[in-house]
Amino acid sequence: MPWINIPKVEGNASRQAHTDLPAGTYERELGKEGFYGPSTQMYHRHPPTGWKTVEGPLRPHAFDTQKLVFSEDDPSEAALLFSNANIQIRLMKLESDMAHLVRNADGDDLIFMHQGAGDLYCDYGHLSFSEGDYLMLPRGTMWRLSVKKSVSALLIEATNDSYRLPEKGLVSNQAIFDPAILDIPKIDEVFLAQQNEVEWRVVVKKRNRLSTIVYPFNPLDAVGWHGTLMPVRLNWRDIRPLMSHRYHVPPSAHTTFATGRFVVCTFVPRPFESDPKALNVPFFHSNDDYDELIFYHAGQFFSRDHIYPGMMTLHPCGIVHGPHPKALLNAGQKRGTMTDEVAVMIDTRDALEISKQAEAIEWAGYVDSWK
Repeated sequence: MPWINIPKVEGNASRQAHTDLPAGTYERELGKEGFYGPSTQMYHRHPPTGWKTVEGPLRPHAFDTQKLVFSEDDPSEAALLFSNANIQIRLMKLESDMAHLVRNADGDDLIFMHQGAGDLYCDYGHLSFSEGDYLMLPRGTMWRLSVKKSVSALLIEATNDSYRLPEKGLVSNQAIFDPAILDIPKIDEVFLAQQNEVEWRVVVKKRNRLSTIVYPFNPLDAVGWHGTLMPVRLNWRDIRPLMSHRYHVPPSAHTTFATGRFVVCTFVPRPFESDPKALNVPFFHSNDDYDELIFYHAGQFFSRDHIYPGMMTLHPCGIVHGPHPKALLNAGQKRGTMTDEVAVMIDTRDALEISKQAEAIEWAGYVDSWK
């Protein structure tokens, strides 16, 4: 059924969202379906995040993943930080080659390489990886990583779901990144050379329980394949972000992968808005349909203060969020010509559970950082 979508204007308001705000006001967006549905822009006398205190489950969170303690060099034992019925988000560290294969029978895996370099070996062949790569592995893929440089990676499982490319509508299928840029594993000499008759273990995850299958040979023994289901590699440097010099585009414009119940977006360096009347910081928004989780990968995060690479923030749906006061003070000034940030945002339709391991690395003062 169609939304009721008759634009109305009341009181002292801008006629164009995110531009030409009434003097001395702060814009807040209320929306349906994240940034995909109908929305209204409110103009307030005070910053919507100018709270005195926040108590209860809607309190914003920040976490420092550099404080995690790792006991295993094993993706199947990686620290579970956040989850719901449709997603599991883990952080994995590897100092050396994986000693066995893994296989996720619960859903597609998306790996974002925060640090490190090496080689992926999987059913489909061999594919190198380095810092800033996404590796998307279809459900059921057997794989292992060979490490050339210590790995720190974000693992995002689409539980009982699959990763797809977002709808790009008017801007064409080649916008943001051309699917032709996606790299796939190759059955090359390196892959064929690792095939042997030595005993190999495969650790399989199904319904969050682990099983071990032992083979008297390396089961990555394919000699060829053809089809349309395969792992892919994408580096954030290959993303060409949508932007407007006259309008601050919403985060949904930066969607990289989509599933039925969450999206993965990538923020990469882009030009600042140059129109003198346009906002050049993210607008305050009351996103009441999605939890917003951001992993900060590299650079200076122009809308955040006291946040550095390797940290994560979680803004539960139901509470307004937006730029920090320091970013607001700079909103009318141009800080060079380009943003300098790389971050992965995960917007989930269902509330995320925070694990005990995540609670142990939380920065409790984050909620006060808007004061």
